[in-house]
Amino acid sequence: MDDRKRDALDDEIGKLLRRHDDPVLLEMEAEAEARGFPAVGRSVGVVLEILARSIGARRVFELGSGFGYSAYWFCRAVGDGGEVHLTEYDEANIVKAHDYLGRAGLEGRARFHTGDALSAFGEVDGAFDIVFCDIDKHQYPEAWAMARERIRPGGLWICDNSLGIGAGTIVDRLDGRAGEMIEGIRRHDETVAADPGFLSEILPIRDGVMVALRLP
Repeated sequence: MDDRKRDALDDEIGKLLRRHDDPVLLEMEAEAEARGFPAVGRSVGVVLEILARSIGARRVFELGSGFGYSAYWFCRAVGDGGEVHLTEYDEANIVKAHDYLGRAGLEGRARFHTGDALSAFGEVDGAFDIVFCDIDKHQYPEAWAMARERIRPGGLWICDNSLGIGAGTIVDRLDGRAGEMIEGIRRHDETVAADPGFLSEILPIRDGVMVALRLP
């Protein structure tokens, strides 16, 4: 499927999903569009909530959160008493996440970390039901290595942009920053797929979502 057909399909799916909209969610989506910000989008967001609810997730760590769009869906899923850890370099985005999640009635489920996502992950103790990865793509292999043992059996590793079409993984040029991203995505995907402790697949939504279930 070429990019135009994929985008058209995503648009049609989005229209179907935009029933009974939360005004805060619409505002977040409008900001993402206006800024050209790479939020995961509605089709991925709904899948994140479904996956989290399906395993009864109560503790989620996001490696890369932007202004809180993906966290919105996870916060809906974990319920009262659950916790979703957000990480973001840009303090302005953290402020926006506080505002958006607060007005959506979800801020009490969120934990905010400003700075490097992997450093923050190393500073928070315990296992997680879900670790969600959406940081710089050249860091994907390092993120997986850090997170693998901290996902509980029956928990999920979810990684956005695992097809990397936007970065050019369908070609073989591996030069410059795009090359670093392509190499990171490929190494990550191959490593996760080969891991006998996880059952994994890449969902062909937007730019690909890797979902890996930790086996007992």
